[in-house]
Amino acid sequence: MEFNRRSPVYEQLVNHFKEQIANNELKPGQELPSRREIAATYKINPNTAQRAFKEMEESGLIYTDGNSPSKITEDTELIKEVRIELLDSALDNFIAVAMRLGLTYEDLNNVIAERFKEEKANA
Repeated sequence: MEFNRRSPVYEQLVNHFKEQIANNELKPGQELPSRREIAATYKINPNTAQRAFKEMEESGLIYTDGNSPSKITEDTELIKEVRIELLDSALDNFIAVAMRLGLTYEDLNNVIAERFKEEKANA
């Protein structure tokens, strides 16, 4: 994972974990590495890893029982909300680019339909 300068590193790390939760790379109840391990893995300051964990705990994405390792939420509704949130963000970006390119609603429908057929054929 490479970090950009457009947003704080802890937010990018939270989004990275959200994506892994949404696509089931990180499964409900799965233990996460420690904050120090995360900091070493991603070559970030341990305080940044701590802040990302704090954000994820406050939003319910992860939970920590006492001194045990943090775990991924088992709340299937919250995981579904994360998926929708990520899709909404991608759609916002997609629509913004399409509008800057001057594409119409019909153009977008055609592009999406064609791409969907291609993906379905390759699945």
